[in-house]
Amino acid sequence: MKEQNYKNHGRYVFIWHVVTALAVVASLIGSIVNLVYSPRSNYYSASLLVLVSLILCSIFWYARAFALKAQDRAIRAEENFRHFILTGKPLDGRLKMSQIIALRFADDEELPDLAKRASDEVMSSKEIKLAVKKWKADHHRA
Repeated sequence: MKEQNYKNHGRYVFIWHVVTALAVVASLIGSIVNLVYSPRSNYYSASLLVLVSLILCSIFWYARAFALKAQDRAIRAEENFRHFILTGKPLDGRLKMSQIIALRFADDEELPDLAKRASDEVMSSKEIKLAVKKWKADHHRA
């Protein structure tokens, strides 16, 4: 696996983010067109296709949203525990979830100082990631 850094740390799955998204959108558009141009005798089945397409849209969106929410909770617990091990204190309560997520890329040596700086200066997640000197890769995210 190649070394992870700020430029290549984003998770992008072509089949999910492009192919599946386009298929779901095409399904919704196609089902609406089918409903609009259906004869009265086919309204029921055409309406069901629109409903199924809306359900697919919902599943597509929430499957990712729920996985990310669960992952965020795990990251918060892990980083809070890691900070506690390193400093004897939990993370500052002023840190937002996005900041804590960004802090996971900081090496153990720089985490305590960067966490303090992030809360004091209200750094964005991008600023935190850019401030990381020794990147700690995360290859196990959803």
